[in-house]
Amino acid sequence: MLAEFDPVIQEHVRRITSEETLLHYLDPKIQNELIHLLASAIKSEITCGRAKDFFGIIQRIYTTFANSTKKWQILKDNITGLTLKSVSATRWESCVESVKVIRFQCADIREALLQVSDVDNDVKTSSEAKGLANNELREYEFIVAIVIWYEVLYAINLVSKHLQAKDMLIDVAIEKVQGLISFFKGYRETGFLQALEAAKGIALELDISTTFRKKREIKRKRQFDENPDDTNVATQSAEESFRINYFIPIVDQAISSLTRRFERYQHYQKNFGFLFTADSLR
Repeated sequence: MLAEFDPVIQEHVRRITSEETLLHYLDPKIQNELIHLLASAIKSEITCGRAKDFFGIIQRIYTTFANSTKKWQILKDNITGLTLKSVSATRWESCVESVKVIRFQCADIREALLQVSDVDNDVKTSSEAKGLANNELREYEFIVAIVIWYEVLYAINLVSKHLQAKDMLIDVAIEKVQGLISFFKGYRETGFLQALEAAKGIALELDISTTFRKKREIKRKRQFDENPDDTNVATQSAEESFRINYFIPIVDQAISSLTRRFERYQHYQKNFGFLFTADSLR
């Protein structure tokens, strides 16, 4: 039953069965609540797992500047037009904005961190700022991850804003989600190369290498029934490993989450055939 999957639908069905309401259709307010839950569910699923380490670094950068007005001023003096925000679990926009400022002003953020490390009297804070500047922000894999996450978050946030419009109708919302699924399917095929190109530009500004670190190979002992050629398989490049083990899972999670919600909301339309839709209100 649909009510089992969605708290808003569950409450609406409860009110109908207990005769607290005679309205068996989903009014615009309920539709908006459904749409809001759709956006929230998608975002929470995509930003779990692999995202924790990434957003942990973003939060560390923010915290370095945020714990004093002096350090925050150093940040403001180095970046223009954008604001670094805390990675809030409840405010999705803050995640997008925090990644955006590092995506487009990475060299400036690094310079600000180095300045903090030079002037801060607290040894721990100074060491943290210097470590972030010279390690994470000089690691090519992290730069590529910044580009990837920004594209993912930006695409979702753009649709999320449409979904939260007061006059958004559920059939239009489903259309928006379907478009987002199509975007991610295309991004899965071409997005990694696009991310590499963008990351190379950032790496050039930072004067760092544009090669992925080669992971240590774990040699496997050949079994007695294997031919020598069986173990002589071409080693997967570090770049391809990053694409397969980092990029693809993130995009696939986005597609999977969106597809489940898309199918669920199609069920809502089917079972609540008297929903407000663009056609029914004409």
